[in-house]
Amino acid sequence: MTSLFLSVMPIIILIWMMTKKNGLPSHIALPITALMVGLLQLFYFNTDFTLISANIIAGILSAITPISIVAGAILLNRMIYLSGSEDIIRRWLEGISKNQVAQLMIIGWAFAFMIEGASGFGTPAAIAAPILVGLGFNPLKVAMLALVMNSVPVSFGAVGTPTWFGFSNLGLDDATLLETGKITALIHFVAAFIIPPMALRFIVSWGEIRKNYLFVLISTLSCTVPYFLLAQWNYEFPALVGGAIGLILSVVVARFGLGLATEQQRMTKTVAAGDAAVLGESVSMNMASVSSQAATSGVTKQSQPDNQPVSSGQILKAMTPTILLIAILIVTRIKQLGIKSMLTDGTELFTVSFGPLGDFSLSKALILKLSHILGTDVTWAYKTLYVPALIPFLLVVLISIPLFKLQGNIVKQMFSETASRIKMPFVALVGALIMVKLMMTGGENSPIMTTGQAFSDLMGTSWQYVGAYLGALGAFFSGSATVSNLTFGAIQQTIALNVGLPQTTVLALQSVGGAMGNMVCINNIIAVSTILGIANKEGYIIKRTVIPMIAYGIVAAIMSTVV
Repeated sequence: MTSLFLSVMPIIILIWMMTKKNGLPSHIALPITALMVGLLQLFYFNTDFTLISANIIAGILSAITPISIVAGAILLNRMIYLSGSEDIIRRWLEGISKNQVAQLMIIGWAFAFMIEGASGFGTPAAIAAPILVGLGFNPLKVAMLALVMNSVPVSFGAVGTPTWFGFSNLGLDDATLLETGKITALIHFVAAFIIPPMALRFIVSWGEIRKNYLFVLISTLSCTVPYFLLAQWNYEFPALVGGAIGLILSVVVARFGLGLATEQQRMTKTVAAGDAAVLGESVSMNMASVSSQAATSGVTKQSQPDNQPVSSGQILKAMTPTILLIAILIVTRIKQLGIKSMLTDGTELFTVSFGPLGDFSLSKALILKLSHILGTDVTWAYKTLYVPALIPFLLVVLISIPLFKLQGNIVKQMFSETASRIKMPFVALVGALIMVKLMMTGGENSPIMTTGQAFSDLMGTSWQYVGAYLGALGAFFSGSATVSNLTFGAIQQTIALNVGLPQTTVLALQSVGGAMGNMVCINNIIAVSTILGIANKEGYIIKRTVIPMIAYGIVAAIMSTVV
């Protein structure tokens, strides 16, 4: 009982630290939790200090993978914004249809779906939400819609990072990981029938949703059908390709007005009196803060007045970075083309001994590897060319600089803003990964295994009904579906093995939970609120987005009994 209490205590304290009034940010709470786990390992579990140290080193180095992806995503986002491409994309999308539901589904659902598949890590809200506010929608309501919409694609976001990296510590073979992805996609596919309507309800009435429901359904399925089909053979592309196909089809269908109400939809740019009483602050001030971002950043965007028509050439140029991103990812991920094997070639070029620190090696594909850290079996590796950081993010940005004829001060601003934004996430990820490594240290007696055994004894085979909520909890306090999978994946795996549930089903519930937890994730709420100029509304948002999250978990529980 003491072992269980001490194993669970750091997680409970972590949740308390981040959710209490004036809670600590993740870049402080996670390192504190990692320190607590390290001290428990040393003084209670009597783990060898050298082994603890080796896992700390591996945890620090492991943070390079997700943070390099985050940096690439932010850099691309800043380039799209500062080049004026975001303005052009917004004006183009506004011209497709004046129907509110059509605009919300095209931008808030399909476009965000594709961006999540390409980059993840909060990028969809950073790009899609300001576009919607620019179209005249209320910032607070847009924030809630963006959080709820950005759930279905998340398990395969950032080219599948939550899946292939989130479960990387579990020793799964590729077939097991693929089977987990198939079940995950099926649960998301079914949940997608209720999530977009629930998200739309934050902005438009049920009456408007019903009148335009055929379009909502077409737009939803245009993303989720290819998403589900791709997941049958790949766990990197479902969200990216599904979103791209869905965006194209949604735009085409909206152009023809298929499934949309025949009467012209009038944009509502003010908040209803009842909502205004709840919000307190002036919405106009929030909208003004969004439109003035360029001025406050110290850099002038390359943009044109809104009343000028957008030519097809401008649209193509503005979309070129996104098209390039998708094309490069596809080319480098399809095994049959042979490029993937080149980028993942582990054939060693040389090995250098760093003495007690370990043996460092470099492969033909520039894979960095540190083996036998501090003389233990702990190992770290980084696939320089395959992790979607240098290729495609940095590569696309470097191609785009001359394409958009970006001035030196804008390029400097892009990189400086990226560097400033990744400092705190890097600290948080280091803390999270050290915590995960240490929680898994100790084999059968590790804190993770002890916790998993207790949960399995308590719930038995009924665990499948609540398993997704554990994943949501992980995303809630960590700010990432990837970190949630890293943190709780081993517990879920242990529970599945202990109670006799299919491992792939339980891990799929974990993955779905991490995705649906994005709706109530404190970090994501703060990020999108900051972008949209919303202050002190975190509690208001959580109270409303938790409802679709609970509904999502119910769908996951039901689906776990039939897969």
